[in-house]
Amino acid sequence: MKLSRRTLLAGAATIGLVSSASMALAQSAADIAVEAAKQFAGTELTVFYEAGLQPLDPINFSGPLWEELTGIKINIVEAPLDQMFTKIIQETKAATGAYDILNVIPNQMPDLALAGALEPLDDYIERYGYADEIAGIGDVYRNNQMTVEGVTYGLADDGDVLLMYYRKDIFEDPEMQSGFKAEFGYDLAPPADWQQFNDIAGYITKTMGPDVYGAGMHFQPGNFQYLFQERFRVEGGTFFDADTMRATVNSEVGLKVFNDILADIEHMPPGVEQWGFIEMLNAFMDGQTAMTISWPPVGRWTAGYGSDTEALSWLPETTVGGDVGYALPPGGTPELAIGFSLSVSSASENKEAAYLFAQWMNSEEISLQRVQLPFAMRDPFRASHYADPEYRSRWDGADEYLDALQAGSVSGLLDLSLIQTDRYEEALRQAIGRLWAKEDPQTILDDLASQWDDLTDRIGVDDQRRVYADWASKPNAYPN
Repeated sequence: MKLSRRTLLAGAATIGLVSSASMALAQSAADIAVEAAKQFAGTELTVFYEAGLQPLDPINFSGPLWEELTGIKINIVEAPLDQMFTKIIQETKAATGAYDILNVIPNQMPDLALAGALEPLDDYIERYGYADEIAGIGDVYRNNQMTVEGVTYGLADDGDVLLMYYRKDIFEDPEMQSGFKAEFGYDLAPPADWQQFNDIAGYITKTMGPDVYGAGMHFQPGNFQYLFQERFRVEGGTFFDADTMRATVNSEVGLKVFNDILADIEHMPPGVEQWGFIEMLNAFMDGQTAMTISWPPVGRWTAGYGSDTEALSWLPETTVGGDVGYALPPGGTPELAIGFSLSVSSASENKEAAYLFAQWMNSEEISLQRVQLPFAMRDPFRASHYADPEYRSRWDGADEYLDALQAGSVSGLLDLSLIQTDRYEEALRQAIGRLWAKEDPQTILDDLASQWDDLTDRIGVDDQRRVYADWASKPNAYPN
């Protein structure tokens, strides 16, 4: 959906996103980028984005503003999420310079860097004095989503993290609290572990069903693979033997997780195995489920933030606004689940201008405005985003929401990252689909491990060990 520039900028101005005072900050990273970029006035930069709501930011807000400030026009090319990696690789091989700025999914960054698709950014960061502002990016994003083997290839630009959302009106109801404690011996509160999750979901479903079920998730394999990656590690699993690179996903931990997931589904609405993001969102916003785990926009949208904007007219009316609580998922180490970093294409003919636009978008000043756009999908990722008084007052509970996101920015877990990660993920997605088809969990996991081993052998054990070792050495690959 493309909205008029006037409509979107007017909406942004209404909620205080465009501020001439903020633009006047002397020698900010944003100002430095603007002044340096003016020499490239008349240039057109092409930015590669995920199709959907994501590009409404550069189409309607940051792109037009950048052109006003520098004379550089921004052109957007979109692709579905599952096609982005392939299209970047194809463009790298063709070397036509079709893209200048790339939105890179962090767990695909090693693959793209080794393929020569990404321009190293360290020299640009030093030249344009950006290191100080990079330090304000949340630890988990800064330390894990920008570098490959010590070289910076991207600017972490999206605070994707899977949070738990729960109905405070149910959790704080005195009768629910007393009944739950009498049965289980501990207080009704956001679950600290997955056993508590099952206890709570079961109790709510037994007490309030079928009007309200204890939980509901997006179980479609493409989404649920991230929840599996998180839960598998929270329960103590590791993906590979670091020495042999043989897959260990079919361990006792993997089997326990698969069986526990099946047990949890017993406390959820019928047919939940087929739910995607929209079905999960609709059910929670309609009050049909008491808990869910998903990406940050759920926290904003269930509160009604941005519901009056044209771009979000498709959202159902929330019935739980003001009653939603925010917490880390069981285990306290949420999956970062996709996210984006801004990179410069190695095939770009305008690398310096491309970097400057990326620095400007990613800067403390401009990113604070971008993450508050109700119609876009960039989530908070800087200390200044979480602390901003205006953002913390956007709706009742926004402060709790930002506190939970900030906690996730410290303890969050990285998506598995390998050479040809997409093929390993596809095998995992197929395994989850077989689980919903009621096949034997151990057989599924054994087949998954065998597929992963075959992939590793074809790619090369030594090459894959190198990439896995780099990933596993990062602070948030596995829970501390």
